[in-house]
Amino acid sequence: MTNGSSFNEFLLLTFADTRELQLLHFSLFLGIYLAALLGNGLIITAIACDHRLHTPMYFFLLNLSLLDLGSVSTTVPKSMANSLWDTRAISYLGCAAQVFFFFFLCSAEFSLLTVMAYDRFVAICRPLHYGIIMGSRACVQMAAAAWASGFLYALLHTANTFSIPLCQGNTVDQFFCEVPQILKLSCSDSYLRELGLIVVSACLFFGCFVFIVVTYVQIFTAVLRIPSEQGRHKAFSMCLPHLAVVSLFVSTGTFACLKPPSISSPAVDLVVAVLYVVVPPAVNPLIYSMRNKELKEAVKKLIQRVQGQHQ
Repeated sequence: MTNGSSFNEFLLLTFADTRELQLLHFSLFLGIYLAALLGNGLIITAIACDHRLHTPMYFFLLNLSLLDLGSVSTTVPKSMANSLWDTRAISYLGCAAQVFFFFFLCSAEFSLLTVMAYDRFVAICRPLHYGIIMGSRACVQMAAAAWASGFLYALLHTANTFSIPLCQGNTVDQFFCEVPQILKLSCSDSYLRELGLIVVSACLFFGCFVFIVVTYVQIFTAVLRIPSEQGRHKAFSMCLPHLAVVSLFVSTGTFACLKPPSISSPAVDLVVAVLYVVVPPAVNPLIYSMRNKELKEAVKKLIQRVQGQHQ
């Protein structure tokens, strides 16, 4: 095999060899996937249907749920189908599509989390100017910028990755088409282009991360100055879920990229991939709804409305 065009499919890593364990993997992933669909679907529908939640904070949360739905749907269904049908194959175009949508949705999500940190900052540190700064037009523009930056970033990564000649076979040691695993199949120095792109990406990622950290330092400094305990509690309730989601996203993604080679093995890589690909989209709705009374009430009303229609 001299390049990627000489074969029309990749072989993904399976979770298990025995049929029983394959079906167990299918069942576990199905449960997590349904939880992600249900949780994010409820948040999207509740925000869309409840006029009280038509505020910048919930507008960004709706976008975050859409991105979570997309990212978990990019990788999990194919892995489930492979386990169910006892196969490892993914088409060349399917693999390219996975890489594109995964980068698109994940990079757009991190951009959106950065925008959401700015929204919290304005709400707490510049409350009198919040309506002017975070107007509906500005919010749409910021959300659109997050989606557009993710699209361009994914286009660049995908085109770069699949232009690299591959001659080390077509076996990808991961349950989805992960770029570092695809680069291992390269047989030329052209992979250095992708590594250079990854370094640039890491710098941009670090810049966004620093912005979020600095923003939260200013937020917590302002919160601690609030005289009333109720006001401080409300501010913390607004910020902590977002901070928890950012921490989960950053910690799992960073560990996946920077884990020491000494602990790297197919089993460890598989577990880490599940932690940063599958878990966050399923857990994020729980994190956001746990301390948010308005959202919980909206979801309750939505469920009651649905139950009433079926009675």
